Amino acid sequence: MKGRYVELQRLDPARHGDSLWREVGGLEKAEYWQWMADGPFATREELDQNLAAKAVSTDPLYHAVLVNGEAVGHASYLRIEPKHRVIEVGGLMFGPSLQRTRAATEAIYLMAKHAFEILGYRRLEWKCNALNEPSRRAALRFGFTFEGIFRQHMIVKGANRDTAWYSILDSDWPSHRAEFERWLHPANFDSAGRQQTRLTLSIASVAN
Repeated sequence: MKGRYVELQRLDPARHGDSLWREVGGLEKAEYWQWMADGPFATREELDQNLAAKAVSTDPLYHAVLVNGEAVGHASYLRIEPKHRVIEVGGLMFGPSLQRTRAATEAIYLMAKHAFEILGYRRLEWKCNALNEPSRRAALRFGFTFEGIFRQHMIVKGANRDTAWYSILDSDWPSHRAEFERWLHPANFDSAGRQQTRLTLSIASVAN
């Protein structure tokens, strides 16, 4: 999956390990792993072992997120249900070079486009810890509709996790795609890379 600003490749520790270690390795980068199910990794060996396990997993199916040829994060498809044509985007480890950039937005756009248009799914899900306010804001910005809270859904790193659920449906995608592409167009950014207009995606209403 390749766009203007970002490329997603199947995760390969040999190709992506060095740059991922520079981006998110070591305990000084622990904050970036706060809401992840794994990490942080104090040593390169620990990170390599984690990446090796992720690379052979098929669900979650991990991809490295590359900017200018350097892996600055990873993302995955998970809870893949071809029978029901439902798939989730998650495992979003976006390092400091990727967060709050147009490359980060394009990564989500590419994953959604691939899920709906290439893989033929009809529902794309986003789930996160209900306390993770940045992730919840991101879900809404990317056009996912909030569907509710699953209470005591998981125990993650020894703590309870209530999970917030969001989705985009295939019927939402045509208008979402048009707005993503409008926002991502180079004409929407000045010479310093600042957006001229905001990404504005309509959110479906969910009846109580």
